[in-house]
Amino acid sequence: MYLISAYFDENTNRVLKGYIEKVAKATGNDFMVANHVPPHLTMSAIEARSVDVLVPAFEKLDSKISRGDISLITVGQLMPKVLYVSPYLNEYLQNLEQQVFDCFKDIPNTTISSCYRPFSWLPHITLAKTLTREQMLAAVQVMENFKSLDASIVGLGLAKVNPHQDVRLIDLH
Repeated sequence: MYLISAYFDENTNRVLKGYIEKVAKATGNDFMVANHVPPHLTMSAIEARSVDVLVPAFEKLDSKISRGDISLITVGQLMPKVLYVSPYLNEYLQNLEQQVFDCFKDIPNTTISSCYRPFSWLPHITLAKTLTREQMLAAVQVMENFKSLDASIVGLGLAKVNPHQDVRLIDLH
């Protein structure tokens, strides 16, 4: 499995890392910290025999995608194990998701996850995963004072998972 992810400006990274660390401390679940998973918004999850078949399409995104702004407005759960923050779906984010999908949809012998296709995507930034029920309750308590956050998407990454490892990065202009 490989991910195409959006990365954020320095302030947004600092705030999101702070939430990740607070949740980890309160729950005792340090999966995100221990695995060095950076704050990111997954745009696509792709099964492929090798990352090498994805690199050419990923590099084409460099000339097609520009920076953009989103607003993180809510905290949510993918029950029973994931806590996240989520943006509202604005025009920039919808277009970005479509452009990423279009770049990868026709690569032979690959499969884009059904959860990362146009009109079936729940944009979210994971703060904690592999939570138990008790840990989820503690995590929600940590986030009960969440305030909306304006964020800029300033980069894209092509990454391997488990553990997270960026293969290629694009700085957006």
